Formats: sequence, C-alpha cells, structure tokens
Amino acid sequence: MKPPALARRALVALTAASLLAGCSFGPPSAKDSGTPPRFPTPSASPSSGDDDEVSSNVIARNLSVPWGVAFLPDGGALVTERDSRRLLKIGPESTASGLKVQPLTTIEEAVSSGEGGLMGVAVSPAYAQDQTIFLYYTTKTDNRVATMKLGEHPEAIVTGIPVSGIHNGGRLGFGPDGFLYVSTGDASTTGNAQDLASLGGKILRMTAEGKPAPGNPFPDSLVWSYGHRNVQGFDWDADKRMYAIEFGQDTFDELNLIEPGKNYGWPVVEGPGTDPKYTNPLTTWKPAEASCSGAAVTGKVLVAACLRGTRLWLVGLNGKGSILGAPVPALEGEYGRLRTVVRAPDNTLWVTTSNKDGRGKPTTEDDRILRIVLSGADGVGKS
Repeated sequence: MKPPALARRALVALTAASLLAGCSFGPPSAKDSGTPPRFPTPSASPSSGDDDEVSSNVIARNLSVPWGVAFLPDGGALVTERDSRRLLKIGPESTASGLKVQPLTTIEEAVSSGEGGLMGVAVSPAYAQDQTIFLYYTTKTDNRVATMKLGEHPEAIVTGIPVSGIHNGGRLGFGPDGFLYVSTGDASTTGNAQDLASLGGKILRMTAEGKPAPGNPFPDSLVWSYGHRNVQGFDWDADKRMYAIEFGQDTFDELNLIEPGKNYGWPVVEGPGTDPKYTNPLTTWKPAEASCSGAAVTGKVLVAACLRGTRLWLVGLNGKGSILGAPVPALEGEYGRLRTVVRAPDNTLWVTTSNKDGRGKPTTEDDRILRIVLSGADGVGKS
C-alpha cells in the first residue's frame, strides 16, 4: 500500500538526511557564500510533494537550449545556447522578471545540427588578468576547443575531435589542478572510445594553450581517461576527486569516479562488468529515468541534471570515492528536460532546461534557468 503523502515526504527527508550527512543546506552562511549575484524576488514557490527538500525558482526565461554555464568574477554567468550559437551574459543585474539576459555574440563558425552546436564554456581561473574564456563547439568537420576574449573572434586550440549528429560530448571545466578538462563523445563510431589515437569517447586534460597537461597518463597525449560513450557532465569533490556521468545506450547510464589512464569499458561493457581491465561505475540508472547531461558537487552530494528522466538525481558521496545509499530523485517532471547543473558563487545551484531541443514539450517560458536550494535536511530526524 502506498504510504500517505506526509509519510512519503518524511521518508524522502530521512533518506536525504542520511545521504547528505555532513553537508550544510539552505542559504549558505556569510562565511561560505562568497559574493552572489543580485537575484530578483523569487517568483516560484518551493517544489511540492515528495520534493519538499529542494526549492526552486526561475531566474531566466525564454532561452533556446542553454547548454553551458560558467561564472564571471562579477557574479554574472556566461551561457551558451547550443542551437542559436549565441553566447549570453545572464546577471548579475536583475529586471522585474528575473536576471538580465544580454546577448554578447554569435559564434558563426559553429554549426548547429542534431546534438551539435555551441556547447561548453569555461572561464579562465586567471580571468581578472587575461579576460579569456574557453568554448567547445561543432563545425562541419569536427568538434573543437577554442579560446576567446569577449568582443573578439575565437581561436581554436584543439581541433579534430570526432563529430556526428549525436554523441559529441562538449563539457568544459577547470579542475582543482588548474588544467582544463574536456569531455568528448564517440561521435556514433563506437571504436573511437577504445582507440587512444582518437580524441573521441574520452575525457581530455590540457593546458590553457591546448597542449597535453603535465602528468597525463599517456605520453604526448591529451587523453586522461577513455572507454566513454558520451560524457556531458563532470565535477570534483572537496578532496579533488573527479566524477562524471555518462549516457549509456539501452541498459545503463553511469556515474563514474574518474581516474587517470582508466578504461571505462565502452563499447565492450555498458554498466558493471566482470573484466578487471574495465572500471566499473559507482552507480547506474535506467536511461528512461536518467539520461543525465550535467553534474555538480555541492558538499557531499553530487547532483545530476537529467534530460529523458526530467529530474535531478541527488547522490550522496562518502568522502572516499564512493557513494552512500541509493540516489534520491528531485523535481521529477516539474520543469521537463534538465540539461546543465552548476554550483553558483553563492553555493546554490543553477539548472538549465532543454525543452526546445526537439525532444521536449516547451512551455511559453522555456527554456529556463532555475536557481536551486537544497534545504530541510538539517535537523531532520533530530529529537
């Protein structure tokens, strides 16, 4: 028999509390919050039902497949739109309806087709000095990584990443070591993932000039890990461990602990296997419940934003490179397809929707950016 709503909410709260032990939720303290953007008054109430532990409000509307999000020193964010190929600045200024949305440029060299277009964006850790950003986009012949200063044209630093109508990867992020990490897909050619001479089906690690970073596991190679089908989300915990989520084919989507030189099995293995030369995932999902594209770590929780699954998954991390308990769903079906999740300067999360990508059911407000606060876990179950 299905438990009453109150009992179900309590069960979710208790599960979340066990997963999220050691984290501090709700609005961040002044000590930890940094300098946040100036947000408008929330126009949406906290989510209801079983998702009482996650509150959300819409801070930007009427976008078109927002794909990458990276924050600038002033608290505003650079946002890419995959299909329009526009680079936007969102915030920190606000309007009556949300944060100010300012188009900056269109990347004319990018080609939008299928799952390709203008995707990842990262801001240089030394932006105050070099004013440099990094972009990942599709052209007619490849996927590539480019550097750019706002107001100027992009300059490619890595070319030749395999391209296809699907499985183009595309996420960028600077790691705690100061190097740029890039996720690529197998570009619908499964052999790319196991071929160390191919940049497809990999996680790459490079300098700001696009050269192999010192300490990479393979000589004169950008490759950090391989055997990936299509990674579009990754992040690091406080102890500098890297986690990535991966689109499976028909059986399993994966969450992996990423370690240098490891082989994650695709296309030989999808999900867990028994061959020790392939690294098994920390957890898996059915693609219908996941198909996650974005990942962010906040405290001891990894949050995955899912497209087909139309939800967030909250995964407790144990601080030792593994997970605690079963992942907990949140915002299930409330905003449609969720593409990207990033940790904002105020330690909240920004989540983008992807309902205009040809596979969703857009509302009159789509696509949107949501501001998420994980709340209600502190004190749950205490006497």
